[in-house]
Formats: sequence, C-alpha cells, structure tokens
Amino acid sequence: MSVTDKGRENMEKKDCSGDIVSRFLRGEEFTRKDFVKLLEQKENPKVCECLQKEALQLRRQYYGDKVYIRGLIEFTNYCKNNCYYCGIRCGNPHVKRYRLSEEEILSCCDNGYKLGFRTFVLQGGEDPYYDDEKMVSIIRKIKEKYPDCALTLSIGEKSEESYRRFREAGADRYLLRHETANKAHYRLLHPEEMSLINRKNCLYTLKKLGYQVGAGFMVGSPEQTLEHLAEDLIFLRELQPDMVGIGPFIPHHDTRYAEEQAGDVEWTLFLLSIIRIMFPKVLLPATTALGTMDVRGREKGLLAGANVIMPNLSPKENRKDYELYDNKICTGEEAAECRQCLARRVESVGCHIVTDRGDALY
Repeated sequence: MSVTDKGRENMEKKDCSGDIVSRFLRGEEFTRKDFVKLLEQKENPKVCECLQKEALQLRRQYYGDKVYIRGLIEFTNYCKNNCYYCGIRCGNPHVKRYRLSEEEILSCCDNGYKLGFRTFVLQGGEDPYYDDEKMVSIIRKIKEKYPDCALTLSIGEKSEESYRRFREAGADRYLLRHETANKAHYRLLHPEEMSLINRKNCLYTLKKLGYQVGAGFMVGSPEQTLEHLAEDLIFLRELQPDMVGIGPFIPHHDTRYAEEQAGDVEWTLFLLSIIRIMFPKVLLPATTALGTMDVRGREKGLLAGANVIMPNLSPKENRKDYELYDNKICTGEEAAECRQCLARRVESVGCHIVTDRGDALY
C-alpha cells in the first residue's frame, strides 16, 4: 500500500470517515476485517470523494493524464470451460462459434498499427485448437512484424511449459482474472473441474517467468459479500500484479445466472479508487463492462483512477459473437476504428490518449 502527504492532508481536510480510512491512506497492513470496514464506508459520500481524489492524484503523480490504449483482438469464442456466468461457456449451444486464422489475426494487428496501437491483446476462450505450436507461431509473427509493440495474451490456464514457450516467443504480458479469491465463492461460479488454487498458481507462475501480469475480479457477482471483496484485495496485495482488471458482473441470458442482478457501477468505481491507492503504479483499465453498464462508465473509471482503455480490433462480423455477457458494447465509439471519437471522450475528463506501449512502472 502507499501513502502520500497529500493523501493525509485530503483526509484531514475532509474529515471523511474516521480511523479506518485514515489508516488505509497511511498504508497500514490491513486484515480482511479491516478491508470489510473500509468497504462498509462505500455509502459515505465524503469517503468516496476522498478516496477518488487520492486515487486521481496518484494516477497523475505516476502517469500524468496519459491513457494507454490496447487493441483487443478476440480471436476465438470456443472454450473448453463451462463457467456458470459466461456466455461463451462450452455448455451454451446457442453461441455462433468462430476462430480467426493466423492471417486474420495479423490483419487485425496491421489495422491496429495503422490506427496508432502499440499494444495488442490476444483474448479468447480456452480453445484447444490453438495449441502451443499455433500460439508460438502467431506470437513470433506479430513480434517480428511489430517489434516496437507489446503483446498481451489472455487465453486462460496453461501449463508452466506453455507459458514459458509463449514468453520465449515474445509475449510480454498476460491477463488472467482470478474472478474471486474465496474458494467457496469460486466453486459457486465454476464447475468442479476448475480450481481456484490452480488459477492462483498460474498467476504466480506467470510472474516467475517474467510476464507483466494482470489479475482481477467481477464486482457484484452472484452471492458476493464484502468479505469476498476483502479477500480479493488481500490476494492482489500478495500477488502484486502489474495490471488489475475489474468490472461489474453482467448476466448473460444463456447462463444459470440470467436473472441475477447486475453489479453496480458506483461499487466498481469505489473499488477502482481503492486499487489505485493500494497500487499507485498499476495499469488499471476502465473496462468494457463498465462502459456497457453506463454510457459514460469508462470516463467515470478514468476519474476514479483508471488509465487504460481497450478498444476492439476484432473483425466487425465477429464482435457480436464474443458475448461474455448481455448487451456488450462492440461497435460505434467503443470500436478501435473510431479513434477520434474515443479521444474526445477521454479528453472530456481531462486526459489524453498516448500511443506508446505503456509498460508497467517498476
């Protein structure tokens, strides 16, 4: 955790909550009980304002008003897993499945490079079709053609050997959201064959291999409690990730949670500020889910401490089929082609888009 003199001053001036927030801003080592007490302050407007201002100050201290853009390429919606909340789970017979060829993926990168993107994110379900040989070939060709670009993978749980091969081929970063750090809650959201222990071990393995590592969780997922969120924050503190991706849970109509209430935008913003304060140098996206829940959700995310946006570079004809949750935004101003539209939205909250790789700070 971090502490700044400015943060203490803000706290004193606002008098916004007493001991627990002051202790948090001083960077004290919080227990789960402490984090729960902090999260209970979410309904206090003064606390929300105080934490938001501190998060914004820290983001500006380390990143200025820069917003990094990542070109997202959703290259397959096949998945061997059956996560109960996910629209592209293997058990959903209504998904129109697709896979991009190596040539199509490279074409997405070419389009993105011309648009100014210097980070590409290959995201997909856990699709066995893309074995190590295929992935290594794709990674090498992207890195050979665009040596000044960073390459992020988001393709799920793999063996240490697979992660090593991808790293040696040139992959720079890896996103693997843990979704929840509580074992019982994880079991509620995932089938028996999936394991929270394995998910966490994958993240530690990725760190060991030298990746810039991203974890994260859903906000407001079914039966989530403040204790669960506290465990998420403690796990992130232990992992010390370079990136953290959080977004509100949004139900999908072809899952067992179709009738569940969606997560809350304000809760997501509150947690973004907490994460920025805990990890001042972290790369923190204003996610697509946040933009789906609120037309200005990503702008609000930037004002809460986020500094990354991931527009979609996938072929237009496939974007609607990578439907993890209902009503996912995938066209218009959310798409990579509308760089000027996106730039105006970012500028409306006092930030500006930059086109460099935007690596994590150390």
